[in-house]
Amino acid sequence: MKQQAISLLAASATLIVYLGLPACSTEPMTATQKADKQADVRNMASKTLADISSASPNAAQAAKSGAGYAVFSNFGFKILFMGSSNGEGLAVNNATHQQTFMKMVELQPGLGLGASTFRVLFVFDTPQAFDDFVNSGWQGGANAMAAAKSSTEGGAAAGAVTVSPGVNMYQITDKGAIVGVSLTGAKFYKDSELN
Repeated sequence: MKQQAISLLAASATLIVYLGLPACSTEPMTATQKADKQADVRNMASKTLADISSASPNAAQAAKSGAGYAVFSNFGFKILFMGSSNGEGLAVNNATHQQTFMKMVELQPGLGLGASTFRVLFVFDTPQAFDDFVNSGWQGGANAMAAAKSSTEGGAAAGAVTVSPGVNMYQITDKGAIVGVSLTGAKFYKDSELN
C-alpha cells in the first residue's frame, strides 16, 4: 500500500513537471509558427463564442455589447491531490477591435483524478475593467471566487458570475453547457510570445 502511494505521488509530480515544460521553453517561435498559433487561438475564440451563443444567447450579446471580452480554453490533469492546467485566450476591445493574446494557468488543490477541458468567457462592462485585465492580468483565488456573485436573474448577465467590478465570467464545458464558475488559483496574463 505504501509503495503504491509513493508510485502515485511520483506519477503526480512527473505530470505536473510535464505540464509546466512548455512554459519553460527558451527557443523562440518562427514567424510561421507564431502565425499558426495565433490562428489556432482565434479559431478557438470563434468556436467558443458560437458555442456560448447556442447555450446562452444573452451571454453572446453581452460579449458583443460590452467594452470588450476575453475567451480562454483550458486543459488540465489532476492526480490525487495535485493538479494543474493551462490555456490560451484572446481579449478583444470592442471599440478598437484590437486583439491581445493571453495565457492562463490554474493550480487545482484537493483530491481528484482525470483530465478536464473547459472554456471561459469574460465580459467587461467598462473600458477600465478591460484595460486592467489585459494590462495587469487577473488572479482568481479562493477569496475572489467566494466573493463572486452569481447572476441567475434574466437579462444579459444571466448565468454569469461577477468576479470583480465590471467583470462577468461565464464557464462552458466541452459539451457546450454553461456551468457555475469553479476557478481557484487561476491567473490570466498577456502572452509575450504571440503579441
